[in-house]
Amino acid sequence: MTHHIKTLFKTCCFILLTGLWSQAFATKQLNEPAPDFTLKSLSGKNLKLSEYRGNVVLLNFWASWCAPCRLEMPLLNKLHNKYSAAGFTILGVNVEQETDKAKTYLADIPVDFPILFDSGNTVSKQYNVIAMPTTVLIDRDGNMRYLHQGYKPGDEKVYKKMVKKLIRE
Repeated sequence: MTHHIKTLFKTCCFILLTGLWSQAFATKQLNEPAPDFTLKSLSGKNLKLSEYRGNVVLLNFWASWCAPCRLEMPLLNKLHNKYSAAGFTILGVNVEQETDKAKTYLADIPVDFPILFDSGNTVSKQYNVIAMPTTVLIDRDGNMRYLHQGYKPGDEKVYKKMVKKLIRE
């Protein structure tokens, strides 16, 4: 009997983890208003999402301890620099309670887009962030259009395609 329970438990865990794994790397299409927020930036200024209305915005929730986030950050910077003149920006939202490690990482690998600190995780809760990194693309009207959880090499090509589509709209 014990062997059957262990087998059932392993099977259930496998199904659960497989489902979460596939969900974690899925890109979902959305069409709902992006929750507005104000957060302190690396520069010390408070930035408000609604101030970027009229631009395509990529919100990227990340943490310095997240290896995929660290791989993705320089690629996001290239994307930002390539399309910023076309009305596109990235807001990097660090979710760590202590910001020192994020600041150290950014000192070593600086980016040209604003970095915001959500040390209380209020914004990440608003956006139901359950994976690191989580990327949300917001159209010029302030609507969330795409949600991408996780990062693997090549995902930046998916972001580029979505950004170009939203810029053209």
